[in-house]
Amino acid sequence: MTSYIALLRAVNVGGTGKLAMEDLKAMCEADGFRSVRTYIASGNVVFDAGSKKAATLESAIEKHLKASLGYEVSTFVRTPDEIDGVIGHEPFPRATIDRAHALWIAFLKEAPGADAVRKLNALRCATDDFHVYGREIYWLRRVTSTDSKIAGSHLERALGAPLTARNITTVTKLAAF
Repeated sequence: MTSYIALLRAVNVGGTGKLAMEDLKAMCEADGFRSVRTYIASGNVVFDAGSKKAATLESAIEKHLKASLGYEVSTFVRTPDEIDGVIGHEPFPRATIDRAHALWIAFLKEAPGADAVRKLNALRCATDDFHVYGREIYWLRRVTSTDSKIAGSHLERALGAPLTARNITTVTKLAAF
């Protein structure tokens, strides 16, 4: 068995995508996952599974969610080592991060291509900056999300792919969960 962390897109955010975490836990257990536990209500689940392929696990969770909820929920699976690598990467100087409002990590299924990175970088502005590292986008937010002109949907359009974002505090807690 290998441990995994699954991050679900647009679950329990802004009054949409309602999914009780106990229902998510039960669904994952029904799929044969072991030691299933959820962390906060934004669609984070940690589990053990026999499969060694993240794409297989993502697909299984997505199919079950679509059957249960009636709509698609993009799912992004990482191993604890991958999450540790995300946390350990230094996308911006420490002083810059400390002065910012927040550092968010956007998770993608695949690393973005050069054209997508170019479109993402075109979104850089005084309030928001981005750094691409593998399948993750580090999003430095110098202001609150309500004061920023950039939203996750802007990133998805630029990248041409769905994503889900978590602040660095949540990602760090998931790594220790």
